[in-house]
Amino acid sequence: MAHGRRALEGCYYHSGVAEGDKIEREFEIGKDGLGGIVVGMDGSPASFHAASWAAGLARRERARLVLVYVEAVGGVAYWSPMGVAVASEAAESLVEELKKEVVAHLRYIDIDWDFVHHRGDPAVGLEQVAEQYRADLIVVGRSRRRGGLLGTVPATLVVEAVRPVVVVP
Repeated sequence: MAHGRRALEGCYYHSGVAEGDKIEREFEIGKDGLGGIVVGMDGSPASFHAASWAAGLARRERARLVLVYVEAVGGVAYWSPMGVAVASEAAESLVEELKKEVVAHLRYIDIDWDFVHHRGDPAVGLEQVAEQYRADLIVVGRSRRRGGLLGTVPATLVVEAVRPVVVVP
């Protein structure tokens, strides 16, 4: 079986968990409530829907909300020094605009929150920030570009994240 999975009476399980291997968990499983929620922000309407949903959940759970913009550095713009400078400046401008909008939206909601600008692959970056903040949940918006199907980032997170992922339409 792929990925360390084995069959047991018609069920599949991860061999390390089922055979009693000690797996170090980077976040707490089975606690009462959420301690932190990471939300992917890219400026799209779907990311603001995800942030609004997560803010309501954070308020109800008294959890920290961590809004994250991940600057994808693998694009064509990053192939030259001039491109890096232009792309980085554009990303900084977007980050400032996102922060202003987030402040306007969260001003009247009584929650603790942070805004993080991270560079790298978006799915990996969200997982890394979630690990850094010991978040219990990652929330992302659904892509509208692929006919309502999951986009690359939500699909990757749903398959590969080590913590629960919620995809908000």
